[in-house]
Amino acid sequence: MAKAIHMMVRVLDLARSERFYRDVLGLTVADRFDFDSFTLVYLRNAEADFEVELTLNKGRQQPYTHGDGYGHVAFAVDDLDAEHRRIRELGYAPNDIKEFFRDGALMARFFFVQDPDGYKIEILQRHGRYR
Repeated sequence: MAKAIHMMVRVLDLARSERFYRDVLGLTVADRFDFDSFTLVYLRNAEADFEVELTLNKGRQQPYTHGDGYGHVAFAVDDLDAEHRRIRELGYAPNDIKEFFRDGALMARFFFVQDPDGYKIEILQRHGRYR
């Protein structure tokens, strides 16, 4: 059986991205590998083995395009309202909290925030299938 281990995003500024993922999601550097033309930084927290891999291609100046295929990565939290407020107070711009219903029952409460390179991150209230 396959196990999800990481997702990778290309970034322009490692320090800025590390700060965002630390401040917003509590992810810290688990490993860093520097090569001649690129650097890989793996971020994680105590909640899961799953990591976010930041890839810096040295010398790149232009922002990356995301095309129309990338959607988002999702993280679950215990208190969505408190996280939304905390992230907003850090100076990031989370979208408003949304509620999604199916057959008259709450399926999900969530909001989106973008990292410094424009990647969408969904923050969900732990509930139902979103644990």
